[in-house]
Amino acid sequence: MKGWRGLAAGAAALAVAVSGCGTSTNSGSSTETKEITVWLMDGSAPTTLTDALNKEFESANGIKVKYEVQKWTGIQEKLTTALASSTPPDVIELGNTQTASFADQGTLADLTADASQFNSGEWLGGLKDSLTLNGKQYGVPFYAANRTVIYRTDLFQAAGIAKPPTSRAEWIDAINKLKAANASNPDFQALYLPGQSWYFLLSLIWDEGGDVAKQDAGKWTSTLDSAQSKAGFEAYKALYDASAAKKVPADIDEAKPQQMEVFGTGNVGMMVGLPWELAGAVKAKPELKDKISAFPIPSKKAGAAAPVFLGGSNLAIPASSKNADAAKKYLALLSSKKYQDMLAEGGAVPGTSKDTAKLATNAIGKAMAESSPNGKVTPVTPKWAAVEAGQNPLKDALTAYLTGAKSLDQATKDASDAVTKAMG
Repeated sequence: MKGWRGLAAGAAALAVAVSGCGTSTNSGSSTETKEITVWLMDGSAPTTLTDALNKEFESANGIKVKYEVQKWTGIQEKLTTALASSTPPDVIELGNTQTASFADQGTLADLTADASQFNSGEWLGGLKDSLTLNGKQYGVPFYAANRTVIYRTDLFQAAGIAKPPTSRAEWIDAINKLKAANASNPDFQALYLPGQSWYFLLSLIWDEGGDVAKQDAGKWTSTLDSAQSKAGFEAYKALYDASAAKKVPADIDEAKPQQMEVFGTGNVGMMVGLPWELAGAVKAKPELKDKISAFPIPSKKAGAAAPVFLGGSNLAIPASSKNADAAKKYLALLSSKKYQDMLAEGGAVPGTSKDTAKLATNAIGKAMAESSPNGKVTPVTPKWAAVEAGQNPLKDALTAYLTGAKSLDQATKDASDAVTKAMG
């Protein structure tokens, strides 16, 4: 979503109103096709990759690639209009939380029978889930990124923390050591954790064996009030309460204010963030450049990484494309190891290759690579957008629980009821 530098922005504005398109493609012969149109999003792939890819495809197939970079702002409306037309682009990039809605409207080609030519044995599980609706696959995984714990190596060293924590218990111990070592600084926060960081909450819920919702006979029912999900809320509160003497407000998320800017003040030991947030923190305070590293979000189980929300993008072929055969060849080439390695070198988790060696050349890439196999997504249903739109029940539950406005039981029950209603 929003390029790997701005992944997991959510689908709050997702309200597709397209109708009438079938899922069968106009399977144009590649021998007749003279040009295909490809829409990728700004910041998604390095130009070195797209230049090489388009050149190789054109040379191998004798088909010109009309390559167009799209901005995320306004893309929902632009895609809706394009997919409803008789002349859509032939390959499009979709945020992974958008795919189900477009597939449900019948505007994406069913690629289930073609999956093997897209290196399907190497697909990243979380992205595969996001493009699968009612047992059919409506795209190909493109790339992903996930949250890690970004930390100050110099502050860890000064606090006597020899290595990054590898369990939740060790993580809380590290928080306490950082607080003790910086007790003279009233503005210091060992872990910057806003009260409404709900994507991080998902990691804790999943780590406890809980989930947002379950599907039975086509109907979704929230399970946020299960014992396992409640344990995830309790884990969040334990980290929130331990993180700082001066707590972060319980009614804000990581975007307001931007947590990378808070981290960049120099008064923060850790934050749970994405790669672009690390870069943003360094931009805010350049002297931090050689003092920042990352580790996977620790599981409650020692030595394991917690599951993470996997934000990213999928690639799809519009159902009304007249050049579907050529588009499939383009996707097959992009799915090859050569180009997946280039994605990894660019800092993203590749969608169709489990080989992340090229990604693990720096600390945050290594941490993402360790976490991504445990990546998960929110419920794959076009109705999920209604959950995130407006008043997010997970955010409300966190604020109510952390402030004591509601008990854990009441906060999770109210959230569960709201999610079930939104997806009903």
